[in-house]
Amino acid sequence: MTQAFIPRPYQDQAIQHLLDVPRCGLWAGMGMGKTSSTLTAIDHLTLVEPNPTLVLAPLRVARSTWPDEVKKWAHLSHLEVSPVVGTPAERLAALRRDVAIYTINYEQLPWLIEHFGNKWPFRTVVADESTRLKGFRGAMHTHHKTGKLFYRGDGGQRTRMLGRIAHTHVKRFIQLTGTPSPNGLKDLWGQVWFLNPEVLCRTYGEFTRRWFQESFDGFSIEPLPHAQEEIQARLKGVCLSFNPKDWFDLQDPIHTVVEVELPIKARQLYRDMEKEMFAQIEEHGVEAVNAAARTGKCLQLANGAIYVDDKGDFREIHDAKLEALESIIEEAAGAPVLVAYHFKSDLSRLQKAFPAGRVLDADPGTIRDWNTGTIPVLFAHPASAGHGLNLQDGGNIIAFFGHNWNLEERDQIIERIGPVRQAQAGHDRAVFIYDIVAVGTVDEQVLERHKTKRAVQDILMAAMKKGKAK
Repeated sequence: MTQAFIPRPYQDQAIQHLLDVPRCGLWAGMGMGKTSSTLTAIDHLTLVEPNPTLVLAPLRVARSTWPDEVKKWAHLSHLEVSPVVGTPAERLAALRRDVAIYTINYEQLPWLIEHFGNKWPFRTVVADESTRLKGFRGAMHTHHKTGKLFYRGDGGQRTRMLGRIAHTHVKRFIQLTGTPSPNGLKDLWGQVWFLNPEVLCRTYGEFTRRWFQESFDGFSIEPLPHAQEEIQARLKGVCLSFNPKDWFDLQDPIHTVVEVELPIKARQLYRDMEKEMFAQIEEHGVEAVNAAARTGKCLQLANGAIYVDDKGDFREIHDAKLEALESIIEEAAGAPVLVAYHFKSDLSRLQKAFPAGRVLDADPGTIRDWNTGTIPVLFAHPASAGHGLNLQDGGNIIAFFGHNWNLEERDQIIERIGPVRQAQAGHDRAVFIYDIVAVGTVDEQVLERHKTKRAVQDILMAAMKKGKAK
């Protein structure tokens, strides 16, 4: 059954921004209706620009979220969305449909560009979760003899190929994200290039030379003192941001750090790996070949198991985190719990310890079962569970069994059941976040690092927003 669409004041601003600025970004907090706002703008555009729209999105979002959204709202029910997903034959069949909007997952973008060649039909492209474009490093250059612009791409295959057509075949380019700079200001250049190559310098090298300096470790870069303010000034008018706390009476999530002590044997193995980059696990000598590998091994040990070869075999070391999670589930007293894991070894152990739990997979029925309350514990990897999924009806408790450095993935999976989505779904209840942390391990460093990254992003988001409507 469709619903009447009554846009909130910030959505009116968002829709107008999308209509007025052909190549723009909409940075709205997760759960604030970016999809419905964008579809409303696209609906207006189809009256004057009849060319079809292409939406790039993570697979689940391309397959389900966008098609479901047009069915949800009465004013969009006349629109059709064709997901270009599946086998080559299924994708070709989807393209043969005569509809206003086509969706495709980022992984299939090279196939789509090769399929159409110079006959690219999509004059409007929407990049949902646009941080997928952050690794782009190409540029438009001017030929020294003819004076004509030409493209030279670098970075991943998807973004390189998208760069070929982004400024020659695409009139409107819209980017949607709630986390534009999850790992700092350097994430912005690749995304903004697709909107306007002049805004943040024509090349990534120019961008970094202008606003960054070498970090103390000698391997990374950090922004110069004036970078934040100057970059924000350049983005105004191109990117529009809204903070959920400006528009909703939100109760901050109740955050609890559940500390666990490693058993003596596990602590010794952890110290061996941390200091010597080697640990003897039964008959296996486990070695970390570099600092990054050592961090990964230490995160595994903190969780309770470690891989002992390249085949995926692992050995269990301790159950401290499993016992902590059991206490959290018991305290929930029957309320469903979303559990975020990182390694496949974590998932294997979680399934064994909590046999009533289910894994968030590609089956749409899993999400339906969760949202109807029939799944007591749902295991989800943040990389595959974050973008575009609505899990708020199923519960309001999330526990992080393991941790990784990706702040965007963490924020995204939290907001699947977060305060905004709870409020919009009519649930008057707090959100509970539990971080299970092994004391004295890299777990603590990861959480501390998230705090500093979030500070940069929060400042940027605040600078891009318009004043709240009276």
